[in-house]
Amino acid sequence: MWRSFTLSAGVRITRLCLAATVIGCGAAAAQIPAASPPLTLAAALERAMTANPAIVAAGGRRAIGIAGVAQAGERLNPEGRVEIDRDTPRQTYTLAVPLEVGGKRARRLDVANATLKTTQAEIDQVIAETRNSVRRAYFALMIANARVVLLDELQALAVRTRDAAQQRFEAGSAPRLEVLQAELTVSQAQNEATGARGGVVAARAQLNGLIGLALDFPTLLAEPDLSVAIGFDAAMTRARATNAELAVLDRRIEEQQTRVALARALRSPDITPEGSVSRGFGDDAPFQTGWKAAVAVSIPLFTTHKAGVVVEQATLTQLTAEREATLARIGSDVAAATAVATAQREQYLRYRDQILPQALQVEQMADDAYRLGQTGIAAYLQALQATRDVRLRSLQAEADLQSALTDLERAMGSPLLP
Repeated sequence: MWRSFTLSAGVRITRLCLAATVIGCGAAAAQIPAASPPLTLAAALERAMTANPAIVAAGGRRAIGIAGVAQAGERLNPEGRVEIDRDTPRQTYTLAVPLEVGGKRARRLDVANATLKTTQAEIDQVIAETRNSVRRAYFALMIANARVVLLDELQALAVRTRDAAQQRFEAGSAPRLEVLQAELTVSQAQNEATGARGGVVAARAQLNGLIGLALDFPTLLAEPDLSVAIGFDAAMTRARATNAELAVLDRRIEEQQTRVALARALRSPDITPEGSVSRGFGDDAPFQTGWKAAVAVSIPLFTTHKAGVVVEQATLTQLTAEREATLARIGSDVAAATAVATAQREQYLRYRDQILPQALQVEQMADDAYRLGQTGIAAYLQALQATRDVRLRSLQAEADLQSALTDLERAMGSPLLP
């Protein structure tokens, strides 16, 4: 029985995707204008930056951070008090203006600005994760399209085999069994092609949802260059410079440093200058209006805010250790992903340049031999089975390469060059 694989193309992808739109997508493909260019990976990623719902939602957090900066810059309101008494003086009007010392307001602004930078880093992390999802969905659709094209080619070959078997049977040079075997092969090829078309619909819906298109829009895809390799040193250098997860941790460390500074500033006691005006002294008093001034200072007797400094400093130490652990994990992940991607690229290129052309040649020779009556149906079907498996494995090799590249991009935490 023929085995099934989850797969990718061993022939040129652009040609496969165009054919898949016509053969595999049916009436939906006819809705695309003839002049519509194929969607490149770079264009898909660019579209996701403005149309992906997760990125749009994450962008709203920036407004919250900006409002937080404005809130941190607010100053304390003055306090007014009016006292009315039966004794003299009858009325007293007091105004107190709290003054923050030790740079508390400046430290709050530093924390708010650092928080805004952390928010932007977290938005960038959402963008990196979305880019990785778009890349994975893009190649999933490309592989699904290529698999439909391949299975349609095998179905057409099975139909030709059945017709040749029928002709040989009618000429009396082959038994009825060969016709039945050929018909069974056609039925199985049709069944597999039907299932593959369902995979195209699912993959297309996933990609379109990520880039803000209608789920049933028949997207055409362009072929990327898979021959360019990326080494561990280059990947690790890029990861250290642009990894979104590391960037978030760096911004959190900067934010925490400002929180430590704010906690230290809070240890400085605030001062509240106060002025009062009193009116309504007795009739025999030498004056009817008087004033007084006072200064209030909180005494750090029971609470010195030292514990707050310890808490913020411990948090800073923990974040620094977390960053070092994250960097070590990224290094091991990048090394593993780079090794897998390198091996998968070599396997894919070998299939594309050597194995697949040989398999197609064997397939053609087996077809000619059967039509000329040089072999029986059993040998012919066995040859077709072998070449079919090779062609499907070539698709799988490309699928594995794309998966390895996507895993490498995720390990790096920054985009690969499209």
